Amino acid sequence: MLDTAMKPEILKIEKLVKSFDGNTIISDVNLSIAQGELSAIIGPNGAGKTTLFNLITGYHVANSGNIIFEGNPIGGRQPFDIVRLGIARAFQITNIFPKLSVLENIVATVITHRKGNLNVVTPTRKLKSVYDRAYQILEDVGLADRAQRQSGTLAHGNQKILDIAVALAMEPKLMLLDEPTAGMSPEERWQTVKLIQKLWQQLNITMVFIEHDMDIVFGISQKVRVLCYGSMLAEGTPDEISKNEKVIEAYLGEEV
Repeated sequence: MLDTAMKPEILKIEKLVKSFDGNTIISDVNLSIAQGELSAIIGPNGAGKTTLFNLITGYHVANSGNIIFEGNPIGGRQPFDIVRLGIARAFQITNIFPKLSVLENIVATVITHRKGNLNVVTPTRKLKSVYDRAYQILEDVGLADRAQRQSGTLAHGNQKILDIAVALAMEPKLMLLDEPTAGMSPEERWQTVKLIQKLWQQLNITMVFIEHDMDIVFGISQKVRVLCYGSMLAEGTPDEISKNEKVIEAYLGEEV
């Protein structure tokens, strides 16, 4: 694993708080993510993991605290602004257009990200660059042979991978993956894990993922952060977290 100790931080969260109808879901969370890091956020159901991702990506606005990306505060900005800054996300429930082909999903995302529109007067040169980019992304994730398939007919595992491909089409510096292996068979899970590792290594992007499978978490993460009832309980290397008595008592238990 690469050493991120000396790398600059790409994301910093300070004293983050979020409540819904008087119920505090995120409580005074502080964390710093290094550029180039591959890390996991774990915790019991209801710990606030997805809410934290929603706050980072602008789907929710914090009650208080700061979210700082590449040195600039982004709290309160719209999701499309945050995407343009370089944060993309793959969702727990796939966020694809099921009636479009696999290729069309990526083409539409590339065009949107480049602020362009397909129309009858679009220059051929521009169209070619869009399709070249889309095919390259599908090659990267292993879906090029399914480019013309209707997305909604793909197997669940491949739909999740397509969702990752859509996020890649936004050219992120930081990618957030919300349970990328949820609902997959054991074989599909490990294929997806290998894909995540490959993309992280080849594309030089920072990746943070939410995951419940501890074999995956401890197998590929450089750092693990444990969220418990809205607060950051611990963070450290997989070895440190696996031996942390507070984490074992609160969450891991016999899984370790």
